Amino acid sequence: MLGWAITFLIIAIIAGLLGFSGIAGTAVDIAWILFVVGLVLAVVFALFGRRGRL
Repeated sequence: MLGWAITFLIIAIIAGLLGFSGIAGTAVDIAWILFVVGLVLAVVFALFGRRGRL
């Protein structure tokens, strides 16, 4: 997830430099959403990670 977030952030930076503000804004929004989802999943898996069989 975080890898995809970084990818969309790079796309946003390139689009912003080339003057495509609409595409850049959308890419930043997608990157932010993916970052938050990745962060939440990382915390959930850290707290409730694999457990042995009962």
